[in-house]
Amino acid sequence: MIYYRIRGLCEKTGIITRKSTDKPITKPTVKPTAKPTPEDTTTLGEKNALKSAKNYLDLMAFSYTGLIKQLEYEGYSNAEATYAADNCGANWNEQALKSAKNYLSTMAFSYSGLIKQLEYEGFTNKQATYGVDNCGADWNEQAAKSAKNYLDIMAFSRDGLIKQLEFEGFTHEQAVYGVEANGY
Repeated sequence: MIYYRIRGLCEKTGIITRKSTDKPITKPTVKPTAKPTPEDTTTLGEKNALKSAKNYLDLMAFSYTGLIKQLEYEGYSNAEATYAADNCGANWNEQALKSAKNYLSTMAFSYSGLIKQLEYEGFTNKQATYGVDNCGADWNEQAAKSAKNYLDIMAFSRDGLIKQLEFEGFTHEQAVYGVEANGY
């Protein structure tokens, strides 16, 4: 091919003339470019936001809206953050479950209190309920932990502590269990 290119250049410049018996000079064929795929239209900002989203989800649990807010806080536009949340492959129910377990590993919650906390974090009621229903919590033990935490920082009457636990969302039976588990 190189020979023919050089020969063609030489013929154009008059250095050599072409004979009728010579093979025709062929230009290299150019393959048509492939049609762009949807990934090809993704902006650099969207790609980077998606990488950030996946990194965040590897480290901790996020709701859909919580992830968008976090990415926006990092400087991504709303469109980039939304693209990332839409395309990160997260199972939002599983994220709610992971978040519920994380909360229970650090503090005590009632069933309804944990649902409210997850909703506050941006999970839908359905996602929060899924997380709380599947987290494996013993709500009596959660009431006992909560009662202990209260008793560690202040004094309560038996009835006052039961009312406080009920205010947090524990059932009356759970609150009584929690108080009695702490020697009241």
